[in-house]
Amino acid sequence: MTDKPSNSPKRYVNDLRRLDYVQNQAHQQISYGPLPLIIAGVFLMAAGYFGYVNLDVSAENVFMLIAAASIGGYMALNIGANDVANNMGPAVGGRVLTITAAVLIAAVCESAGALLAGGDVVKTVAKGIIDPGSGVDVGAFRNLMLSALLAAALWINLATVLNAPVSTTHSIVGGVLGAGIAGAGFGLVNWATMAKIAASWVISPVFGGLAAAALLFFIKVKILRVDDRLNAAKKWVPVLIGLMAGAFVAYMAMKGLKKIWKPSLNEILVYAALAFGLAWAAAVPYIRSRAAVLSNRKKDIYTLFNLPLVIGVSLLCFAHGANDVANAVGPLAAIVSTFTATSVEAKVSVPFWVMMIGAAGLALGLFLFGPKLITTVGEKITRLNAPRAYCVALASAVTVLIATGFGLPVSSTHIAIGAIFGVGFLREFMENPNKKRLKPGHKLNKTAEDAFKNINVRIGRKLVRRRFVVSIAAAWVITVPAAASVAATIFFVLQWLTAMAQ
Repeated sequence: MTDKPSNSPKRYVNDLRRLDYVQNQAHQQISYGPLPLIIAGVFLMAAGYFGYVNLDVSAENVFMLIAAASIGGYMALNIGANDVANNMGPAVGGRVLTITAAVLIAAVCESAGALLAGGDVVKTVAKGIIDPGSGVDVGAFRNLMLSALLAAALWINLATVLNAPVSTTHSIVGGVLGAGIAGAGFGLVNWATMAKIAASWVISPVFGGLAAAALLFFIKVKILRVDDRLNAAKKWVPVLIGLMAGAFVAYMAMKGLKKIWKPSLNEILVYAALAFGLAWAAAVPYIRSRAAVLSNRKKDIYTLFNLPLVIGVSLLCFAHGANDVANAVGPLAAIVSTFTATSVEAKVSVPFWVMMIGAAGLALGLFLFGPKLITTVGEKITRLNAPRAYCVALASAVTVLIATGFGLPVSSTHIAIGAIFGVGFLREFMENPNKKRLKPGHKLNKTAEDAFKNINVRIGRKLVRRRFVVSIAAAWVITVPAAASVAATIFFVLQWLTAMAQ
């Protein structure tokens, strides 16, 4: 009798088919007509006009202000199309949310995060990568930041057209770095801040992967691999919901509401603990009522994670809006600050209308162009279901929140991919306990055909698509030098045009 293990090649093929299904579903809901481009063009003109009516500048600075506001909006659109889409990948990949519902939730949460909690990170991107007081005048500084913004936006736009998820944070950091070096040499760059940012690029995917794997391990051991899964779920799923609520309240207390409320650390801990208790108390009867109509099968247990997953991806989008809005409006805020000061200041105040351009651009870019890439990160590496997607989302959110607390611009793409790899490799470790090849001379290895089948079985046990490691790593490596090169070129052109106009 031939035994069919659960980790057979057929199962791996099913993983591939799952990707095809979700991608086809996404493409069916996308309109490739000219309307999205027309709407985007109208938004960019509106962003430029919005900047013009909100800031009174001299006649010679009007063009710079309108251009900066429009390009800031263009950058926000591209972040919405490329980077924001990654946040909803787990929920769509796990078939918990449709693409339409995911886009709506993401747009609301991204905008709220940008408006409520994006201020400090904007300052870091605008002023932390370069030292504006070292050998650059106000005019050159404006050209520098505008070059960085446009170069990053163009690079992300190209990547979106090619259906390639890239780091928008890498793009803007590379743009600022390249334009800064072109403007005043290597001495202009704040290498200490660059080192922190570079370290966060390594720490983010590693921490995201470990956190997601730890969460999935807990769920498997405590819920999915016990005899009475329903009772286990009724016990532990409310706890997971409570943990999520506590983390969200702690973040809001530290960052989201700091302009009107500045609690102490002890107060934050108390409110987080209270949120945990209230969420847990509310989740207990909800999970109990859901479990009453479910069987003990794993597929039924998976549905209990739907609500925590939706909460998790919403939290992730809020955190992403708070953190990555800096990539769109950070350079814009730096340019705007030079119109109200006689010199380039070390600290910049971010006007509300600047944040509005960033928040609106994120949401609109997601609506118009996001569905094309919304499944890329969530489905290209490994197969996701609701519990796995929940682990990816929560681990990604926690990592972004920690980074935002320190004021460091991190890549949500790196975090999400690290979390998905963590989930995938844990699947391989736990779902494939017997990884040894058959010994030479075994009766099943007598013919070349049997040996070939044995190799296929071993390949089938790899539940993480290794071939994407190379393409993802290449995109990460190329982004910074590509954005830096384009920014340096644009800066030289702007400086030449400025000199010709004088």
